[in-house]
Amino acid sequence: MHFGYHPAQKGEAIMKPDVQAFFHEPTFTVTYVVKEPGARHAAIIDSTLDFDPKSGRTGTEAADRVISHVRENDLTVDWILETHVHADHLTAAPYLKKALGGRTAIGGRIAEVQSVFKDVFNTDSGFTADGRQFDRLFEDDETFRIGALEARVLHTPGHTPACVTYLAGDAAFVGDTMFMPDYGSARCDFPGGDARTLYRSIRRILALPPETRLFLCHDYKAPGRDVFAWETTVGEQRARNIHIRDGITEDAFVAMRTERDRTLACPMLLLPSIQVNMRAGEFPPPEDNGVSYLKIPLNQL
Repeated sequence: MHFGYHPAQKGEAIMKPDVQAFFHEPTFTVTYVVKEPGARHAAIIDSTLDFDPKSGRTGTEAADRVISHVRENDLTVDWILETHVHADHLTAAPYLKKALGGRTAIGGRIAEVQSVFKDVFNTDSGFTADGRQFDRLFEDDETFRIGALEARVLHTPGHTPACVTYLAGDAAFVGDTMFMPDYGSARCDFPGGDARTLYRSIRRILALPPETRLFLCHDYKAPGRDVFAWETTVGEQRARNIHIRDGITEDAFVAMRTERDRTLACPMLLLPSIQVNMRAGEFPPPEDNGVSYLKIPLNQL
């Protein structure tokens, strides 16, 4: 396990990628387009498909905003990345891939999440819990490129077993590990989640240089804050994060997180999101009437 590094070699200048954020207020999710500096190759991180749980209808307004940005800036999409199998929004990865190209990717431990929920949803016999739905499965400390920009994958579990952080130049995309300093950290009560593991994952991120930019997957406005925010730094988090700033011990964090998680309701879109996201954004196969269905397992969660 590696701590306190950037993808640049010692003595090299650290690249500063261009980052464009797209906030989806219905799910409080942030999608990022990350571009190599001075050129046109890009990656899309944690995209969002609009979904109305009352009607079961999907929409592409949020994804179309990303597509417009990519086309207006003549970008080449190399990757469509997921930090984990989200439980609060549906990914738009297949829609974006069809429109823009690129390869889908996620952390290599996705199979653990799929194995759990394959049984929960009693999925069709054609579904395999091996991650093959994605174009690429990343292992811890693996590198990949966005044009000339080298990025590194950090396995940062705790919220789920398969969570990863993408470190590209001076920017880290941390998914659901932590939130803004005034809001704290992510829940750990999903299957395979663990507060002690999350503490260690976050401290791994916070071992990066203090000026490292951290881009968060969600914001919910902390009490007393009237605007949404999703960018912070390692230094700010170490100084001010209400759950895991410097000086808060692992045992204290675990006690706090465990008690807090007992009070939290299931996310509104948990059941539809996981069924779709563990398939890399594809819907379950249509039934004999040509319609795809999402299941609600009764008394299972």
